[in-house]
Amino acid sequence: MSVAGGGSGAALGELSESGWKPAGPAQPGRRHKRGLLASVGLHGWLLVWVVIAIFPITWLFITSFKPYEYVLSNEIKLIDHPTIDNYRAVLFDTDFPKWILNSIIVSVLTMALGIIISASAGYAMSRFRFPGHRPLMWTFLITQMFPIAILIVPLYNIFANLSLLNQVWALPLAYMSTVVPFCTWMLKGYFDTVPIDIDEAGRVDGLTPFGTFWRLIVPLARPGLAVTAFYTFLTAWGEVAYATVFLSSPDKYTVAVGMQTWVGQFRTEWHWLSAGAIIVTVPSVIVFLLVQKNLVAGLTAGGTKG
Repeated sequence: MSVAGGGSGAALGELSESGWKPAGPAQPGRRHKRGLLASVGLHGWLLVWVVIAIFPITWLFITSFKPYEYVLSNEIKLIDHPTIDNYRAVLFDTDFPKWILNSIIVSVLTMALGIIISASAGYAMSRFRFPGHRPLMWTFLITQMFPIAILIVPLYNIFANLSLLNQVWALPLAYMSTVVPFCTWMLKGYFDTVPIDIDEAGRVDGLTPFGTFWRLIVPLARPGLAVTAFYTFLTAWGEVAYATVFLSSPDKYTVAVGMQTWVGQFRTEWHWLSAGAIIVTVPSVIVFLLVQKNLVAGLTAGGTKG
């Protein structure tokens, strides 16, 4: 017989026929120890997948330093006549710098517009119940189900009627059709986790709804906004379909469209493509480093409410 009471019997002892038997020292829970062979197998399996994940990037980096004739060689060599001429040619002998600049303009505008519109819409959907609230939420959700290819034709007609074709600054307007619905739902989930007491305290202090949103909610929503910024930037940075259709002048190309010109019918500039691909990753890495502190928190904050 053991003494009951919230799990204290093990600490007090047991009452048996021979008398009271005090409990011995608590035994720590035993951890399951993985055998040496199992541990080696597990780490070996993980190492295989790490190699598979980093091999394409590593090979691309190595290829970017090879001359064209050695890129097409049948002999597999990691270091084969390394040179920086590929980077020099890409940066000084092609329109690549102009394409990079156009991509930065498009991506920054997309990021700014995406954050402003999505944050405002997400906060309104989280805090207010207005006529058409639920249909608007369903509209945002259903819009994400359509492939980009379906939206190209109607957007092209709209841009043509408004004389917005072949305009770098107008391309972010097309990206809003895919960026805003997703980011609005994501930020709504994040704003739902912010206590509504903060809004009420702002109203007591005399703040308008926009003042409450801007001065109280936005500072608390930095993790969610960081995820939005990173997503919108990457969406615009690597997008090809809209940019290919809406931009027609080589000097207006984004980097994703411009690099396609290096793939010809009879020759592909693999050495330039490799060098350009490495350069293209730099802005994305910079944006990631700027938002990494809030990235994980923003991705998980909308998963729970309260």
